[in-house]
Amino acid sequence: MIDRISRVLPDLRDDELPVFIRFIMGRIFPDWSPEKLGIGPNLLYEGVAYVAGTRKEDVVERINRTGDVGRAVEELLGKKEQTSFFAEDLALLDVYRDLTSIAKTGGTRSQREKLRVVRRLFSNARPLEGRYLARIMLEDLRIGVGEGNVREAIARAFSVDPYLVEHAFQAKNDLGEVALLAKAGEERLREVRIAPFHPVKMMLAQQGSIASAIAENGEMAAEYKYDGSRFQFHKEGGTCRMYSRRLEEVTDALPDIVEMLQRATDHDVILDGEVIAIRGDRPLPFQNVLRRFRRKHDVASLREEIRMVPNVFDILYLDGGTLIGLPLSERRARLQEVVTDHIAPQVVSDDPGEIGKMYEDALAAGHEGLMLKVPGSPYTPGVRGKNWIKVKPEVDTLDLAVIGAEWGEGKRAHVFGSFLLACQDEGVLIPLSKVATGFSDEQLQEMHALLADHVVSQSGKEVQFEPFLVVEAGYSEIQKSPNYAGGFALRFPRFVRIRDDKDIAEIETLESIRERYFRQPGSGS
Repeated sequence: MIDRISRVLPDLRDDELPVFIRFIMGRIFPDWSPEKLGIGPNLLYEGVAYVAGTRKEDVVERINRTGDVGRAVEELLGKKEQTSFFAEDLALLDVYRDLTSIAKTGGTRSQREKLRVVRRLFSNARPLEGRYLARIMLEDLRIGVGEGNVREAIARAFSVDPYLVEHAFQAKNDLGEVALLAKAGEERLREVRIAPFHPVKMMLAQQGSIASAIAENGEMAAEYKYDGSRFQFHKEGGTCRMYSRRLEEVTDALPDIVEMLQRATDHDVILDGEVIAIRGDRPLPFQNVLRRFRRKHDVASLREEIRMVPNVFDILYLDGGTLIGLPLSERRARLQEVVTDHIAPQVVSDDPGEIGKMYEDALAAGHEGLMLKVPGSPYTPGVRGKNWIKVKPEVDTLDLAVIGAEWGEGKRAHVFGSFLLACQDEGVLIPLSKVATGFSDEQLQEMHALLADHVVSQSGKEVQFEPFLVVEAGYSEIQKSPNYAGGFALRFPRFVRIRDDKDIAEIETLESIRERYFRQPGSGS
């Protein structure tokens, strides 16, 4: 796969290269871009039905039969009289321009205009093109191409150091743009720096314990683990913007946080931190924070209702310079020099007793636990590694994607009663477990409201979703299982909470599931 991709890339024009890269990864726009396609499965089905000369219900029925929107579209277009198709050949950039126009369409006529463009695209698509066009529109290409494959293919295609491709990707957060730089040569990749108002992925942590972290690394930097939402604060001159963990701009939803951080520094910065909701001296649950992040209107009233405070724990950029390659200890020193307030407390020690005391203090204060960080480690955007360790009382939880469900029974017959959850393996979603416990009636209503417009197929009581929603699930044990494609299943899974601050790309990997399995007592080798 890497070899095939690498052979194609050098022959693409500069304007085609970034589009091709995003498309083969099942994306239309860069992760940091605010542009979203804004069409759901139903509008896509309507467009296909019109072109294929059938009813929307027939499209849905065929999708239910095949279990794959792309293959169903391919079959439907294949049955249509060929003479009525292919008024124009589909070219890569023409498709991209049409999809971009859909994303930009708004106002009262937006659905009608989007449907018109969708119809035109499918009317010009050959059956096989229709398969992948439908999947691209749903951003689920199903060909198993992940970021790692594409990074390697770019390096091979343009004979550049894979490390430089990774370096540029961490700053640009767009492999399409990185491919263009690689085509221009290694020097262009070396020159890449992060910049204000171009958010980068946030560094991630893996679970562990105080004892094992100190045993492996010695001295560790300990900070509170907050039950809030990550943010990235960008400031250049008098302009400030806030971004969520999913790199969506949330400046308008958090004007109070923006004001606090703007007052806290006179420098141009990119800061990493977590915002929490508080009442008195106690933090409120995570869902209170999400209410603010989701809010688009009437922010002022909710601002009075929910008091928010930022906790800054890292600095990635300062006055024109990128800091992510510096050790954490140096970044912390810079942070304390240029930010006057809202810096998260930190203790650096190799004494398990001292860090254990901070852990107990964190729990007593209402926080989730501790973050342990290697003082000499760089900041690695988007990477979940051993340099950041999270320590919580209940460590057995996973962030997983919701890919399917079954309708409930009895009084819950009008909502989904259980959900199929998946981990990922190089961009492919791998079913791992069903979860039906841990939900209140209100939470089931919320899940239904979030997912109802994203159903792509239904067979009896079972439905399949366009993957976009992440949930946190608890479990008692990971077991080997022949019933799921990845070979593992969760024992006694339970719903913990919705994590709509997280993107599908951040869910647990099959590799980490395997590692957790072998770390369990008695799992063997």
